[in-house]
Amino acid sequence: MNTENKVAVITGGSRGLGKNMAIAVAKKGIDVVITYNSSKEKADEVVSEIGSLGQKAFAFQLDTRNVSAFDAFINEVTGQLQEKTGSPNFDFLINNAGTALYAPIAEVSESQVDEIFDIHYKGVFFLTQKALPFINNGGGIINVSSGLTRMTLPGSSVYASAKTAVETFTRYLAKELGERKIRANVVAPGAIETDFGGGRTRDNKEINAMIAGYTALGRVGLPDDIGGVVAFLCTEEAYWINAQRIEVSGGQSL
Repeated sequence: MNTENKVAVITGGSRGLGKNMAIAVAKKGIDVVITYNSSKEKADEVVSEIGSLGQKAFAFQLDTRNVSAFDAFINEVTGQLQEKTGSPNFDFLINNAGTALYAPIAEVSESQVDEIFDIHYKGVFFLTQKALPFINNGGGIINVSSGLTRMTLPGSSVYASAKTAVETFTRYLAKELGERKIRANVVAPGAIETDFGGGRTRDNKEINAMIAGYTALGRVGLPDDIGGVVAFLCTEEAYWINAQRIEVSGGQSL
């Protein structure tokens, strides 16, 4: 595959799944732009690691709840790419940034709903919209969803509903961008051992054992289980995969 000068933009790429995706994509010979919300130090570590793999990497601060900041962010990213690569454009947008919410329906507040939808749907929608003029024809969009759109876990109604909206949005992206040969797909991880949600799946032994017990492959997912799938979707071999929801859960809740 000719990946010369190909670039992927990954939101939330300083830790957890986003970090793993960024490194896996770089191993495919693709340069990487990551965003971070608060930890510049961790983002710089990822940039350094990608640099050691022989790829260019850049990190930018972005709060994906703040749609009003998207124009400035896109200008900053495309300006840096123009300077460093000779083109303002990039090839792949991976909408990964997000936070968790665990709350029973009876206890959810309006502000909690607003925050989850701002991050997981509104932010994804408008960042994608702002990025579209700069995504090269033949590129791809990967939206990170969740196994919770297929299976239910009490307390996750708001989060899962927002992710369901993203899955529908992704199919519309695939349809509307087909003329530009831009593919749009969803990667939906099952439960993964990261610091997501305060490390709930990773650190709570009872929850970890429960999930492992109803997963066909007998354990909870790890970040390395996800990054390679995202990286594969950024290759020519994955070109004919479009408008798909790819669940990466080890066979959870079958």
